[in-house]
Amino acid sequence: MMNYYKIKIIIYFFMSKSLLKLVFLLITAVSISAQKISRFDQICERTSAFDSHKDLSKALKTADSLYKSAQNPLDEVKSLLLTAQLYHKAGDLKKSLCFGENANSLVNQIDNPEWAAHVDIFLARQYRQVSLYKRSKKYILIGLDTAPRIADIPKKHELVGILNQEMAYYEIETGNYSQAVLYIERSLQSFEKINIKGEDKTRAASYQLLGDIYFKLVDYTVSENYYRKAEELLKEKSSCTLGLVYNGLGGIRLKQKNWKDADLYLNKAESIADTSRSLRLKKAVYSNINDYYEGTGDNYKASLYAGKYMKAYDGLSARTREFAGTVENPFKSNETSGPLNIAKNAVIIILCAALIGLIISFRLKQKKQHSKFKNIIRTRVYVKDSPQKFFNKPDDHEFSNISVEEMDDTNDESTRKRNEPIMTSETETKLLELLEEFEKGILYNSKNMSLPFLAGELNTNTKYLSYVINQHKNADFKTYINRLRITYIVDKLINDEKYRQYKISILADECGFSSHSKFASVFKAVTDFSPSAYIKHISSDNQ
Repeated sequence: MMNYYKIKIIIYFFMSKSLLKLVFLLITAVSISAQKISRFDQICERTSAFDSHKDLSKALKTADSLYKSAQNPLDEVKSLLLTAQLYHKAGDLKKSLCFGENANSLVNQIDNPEWAAHVDIFLARQYRQVSLYKRSKKYILIGLDTAPRIADIPKKHELVGILNQEMAYYEIETGNYSQAVLYIERSLQSFEKINIKGEDKTRAASYQLLGDIYFKLVDYTVSENYYRKAEELLKEKSSCTLGLVYNGLGGIRLKQKNWKDADLYLNKAESIADTSRSLRLKKAVYSNINDYYEGTGDNYKASLYAGKYMKAYDGLSARTREFAGTVENPFKSNETSGPLNIAKNAVIIILCAALIGLIISFRLKQKKQHSKFKNIIRTRVYVKDSPQKFFNKPDDHEFSNISVEEMDDTNDESTRKRNEPIMTSETETKLLELLEEFEKGILYNSKNMSLPFLAGELNTNTKYLSYVINQHKNADFKTYINRLRITYIVDKLINDEKYRQYKISILADECGFSSHSKFASVFKAVTDFSPSAYIKHISSDNQ
């Protein structure tokens, strides 16, 4: 009997040992499986954070390999999003959006709210950066609907905070600052619920946005406080957000006419902008530096930064036009309306008829206003194709009291009156032909333009040149040059939309005026409109 119990105990011992081994093997298997998943994520993170800085083409190849070796749809989503992020770093926004949209199509087929929110955030940011704000808002709203279902609580708060931050960008762009502040406050509340290293950058972006909003609201004290909070949180000295913070602080000092501090902050902002890929940062910084040099009276440097601003602005405009033409309307309805009864059809027909009537009435009124406006301009600015017809009007005295741009043309004074012929008819005809060729170019926009300068260019003397301008152009030299300059810029404003977005100082610099105030006074004298009023009319007319 005793032996029986001993045998039973021994058998039980070995069975228990086998069970322990089985449990151990199961745990090990789970651990190994977890390590495989972790390994995939580690490669993704390393490729995004480190390899992309060292060798971007190699990082893209790694991302492609990850996609090919992905064992499930979620890993495919991760690798596609990684590729999209790498193309963003490379500056290829079209490919970046393409891979982002592919990741979005795939993530919608699996139930993973966390990665769905990641993709929504990425696409919202990308579309914002190409100025497709409605498209951006679409993904923000989808993300805000998805993120609350995330099981990982800290991750949920992080992504909800970023989505609220993105919504604030949208509200700022539409000028709804009170709503923007509300969304930023929500983002900060979400960030405060988590304590994860690396969140300082996203929190700093919220404070920087608040600084921008209160700057626009002309509350510079509150604006500076928020900029300071953002500055304290940013450790990376080359981040785009820090560049915007320094630019904001510089902008405040410009408004306060504190030139010394403005120079200090704008120099810091410029050092970041020059090495950044962000055209928005470059545009904002170069605009403020242009204002700084205008404020300190350094017109040469002001014109240099006006050129940099124009380059950044043109880059943004070109990028926006490129994407606006390729992205479909995100709010296009796919639903077909059901059959309507007779009463509804009648109402719709009446409303359509009324709407058509209003449109026709509005267009006729607009056309009448446009015709009136063009007639005013035609009487003020000579027609470029036949300038002599305009200048030969005997009763044209509207320029007699114009305060035009001052130029070095002292020799013009002694020959301003129409004298007896002082040259042969052949010389006079030849010089007139040279002037007409001169009018077809843009040399008159040169800041060096003066009577002696032009005489040298036309291989004649100032006396002959002044005589021909007075006799055949019905104007003295200064008025003649300024008419050409204003006509040039009017033509640009009518035919090139980007010129309507430029500052007045940039337009002035473009056509050779030494300051925007002189340009504005001459523009109004020639056209009867201020530059801003003229631009507003042209823009509304085109719309």
